[in-house]
Order: sequence, then C-alpha cells, then structure tokens
Amino acid sequence: MGLSWQQGPLAPGAIGRFLVRDPLPERMLFTEPLRRRMRVRFAGDWIADSEDVVLLHEPGLYPVAYFPLNDITTSALEPGEHATQHRDLGATSWYTVRAREHSRPRAAWQHTDLPRYAGELRGRVAFAWRAMDAFYEEDERIVGHAADGYHRIDIRQSSRHLVVRHQDRVVADTTRPLALYESGFAPRWYVPRIDVDEAALVPAKGQTFCPYKGLCSYYNVGDARRAAWSYEDAYTEVRRVSGLISFEPDKVEVRLGGNRLRLEPGQAVVPHGPDRDLTPDEADPGRRS
Repeated sequence: MGLSWQQGPLAPGAIGRFLVRDPLPERMLFTEPLRRRMRVRFAGDWIADSEDVVLLHEPGLYPVAYFPLNDITTSALEPGEHATQHRDLGATSWYTVRAREHSRPRAAWQHTDLPRYAGELRGRVAFAWRAMDAFYEEDERIVGHAADGYHRIDIRQSSRHLVVRHQDRVVADTTRPLALYESGFAPRWYVPRIDVDEAALVPAKGQTFCPYKGLCSYYNVGDARRAAWSYEDAYTEVRRVSGLISFEPDKVEVRLGGNRLRLEPGQAVVPHGPDRDLTPDEADPGRRS
C-alpha cells in the first residue's frame, strides 16, 4: 500500500477516513519533493539526473516521479504529435525519448496547461517506467516504481499457535510464526519451513513481484490453487521472511490462537501497474545495480 493506491488514505478503497466537518473531494492528488537523487537510464545513457524530483500521488496509482526540464539531457526529448487530456491536470503532451540511435515514442509526458493549484508540476516531465532501461536512487536501481515513502513493512516474532489445514490434512503447525505488517493491510503470517508439511505444497506456475519484498513464488495445496507463497530470496530489508511460507486464509483454513482468520475486504493485491512483467534478472536484488 502507498499513500494513494490499494487502501491508502487517498485511494478509492481507503480503510480509514479524515475527521473533517465537510466531505472531501472524491479525488485528491498530492505532490511532494522526493528529497532523493534520482537518475534515469535509457539505451545505456543517463538522460536525467536530479535532486529536485517531485512525486505525484494520484488516486489508485503508484507514485510518479517528475523531473525538472533543466535536469534532463536536452537531446533526450523530442516533442511528438500525441496529446491527451488528464482529468485533473489538463492538457498533456507526449515525447519520444531518444539516446543515440535508439528511440521510444510516447515514453515521457508533460502537463502543459496546469491549473493554478498544480504549479508544483510546471516545467516538469515524467518518464514511463517500463519504457526506460532503469531508474536509480544514487547508485542503486529502483525496480517496480518510484519508492513510496508511506509504504512501511514491520516484521515481528510471535509465539502464538498457528495451524493451517486443508480438508483433513494439517499443512502447518507452529508456535513461532512471523507477523508481517504492511501499510494498510491486515497482518500476513509466515511459517518456518520446518513447521510445514512440504509434501502438501506443489509448486505453481508463475511468479509475481513486490517492489518492497522481491520475487514471490506460489504453491498449490491440494485443490486449492496458489494457496501459499514464499519469497525465496527476499530483499535485505525483509530478509527475515526469506524462504518462509504464508497461506491465503480464503483458500485454506488458517487458525491463529484458535480463531479462524478471514481475508479482509480489499486485501487482495491488485496486479496492475509497472510492478509486473519484470524479468527474474531485473527483480533479483543481487542484480539491482
């Protein structure tokens, strides 16, 4: 979750509410300085390098980085004929991005007729994430999308008794689960493999990618498809859950302290946006740089 997507406070499915007298607008956009150096690489060249990036948080979307024109290589942007109308920010012009003999049409955009209240984006350009080779903060590659400062993950050791069953089979039984608390989501519980009946897990095809945890693999449990998952090589920041197994409480029976867990409304991860379709090499934390 972030400020404006999934169940964040500015997202359409927000789980909290602002304690204000009058109703807020249905859509609220938020900009803020990133306060980190960000660079963009295209066709092997650095085409943008800035310490003055502004993030736009738009309802239902991942944050987008906007670079000042002065921090973009002049020859990298070629105005195109394509134009669109943003529902909140007005007329939008699109650029072809060039580096030497390489080009990518409609790979960057600029809002050219901004309303007065959106002046922070004036004179700035955003790059389509998947159209570029890579984005970096300092010398480390950022994969998936611009980092959302409002997304937080905490992991806590627990001694509560967690039991997972499917039909008549006990799939996991532990008194040492890890609770993973991720902004805006109900806790996810991870079980050490030694406390899992691994014979019950059948690897499922397909992986997904989380910009904060890494590459995720899935397992079928009997006829329950993709009922369990694991980050086999989780990013350093969440290394404690590497190789552990978590289970979907809407697909198998998960009891914590005797109480059955249920998947809370809105908890399903939305598989949209630029955090999908990465190759394993791109998503591998050991190859970020």
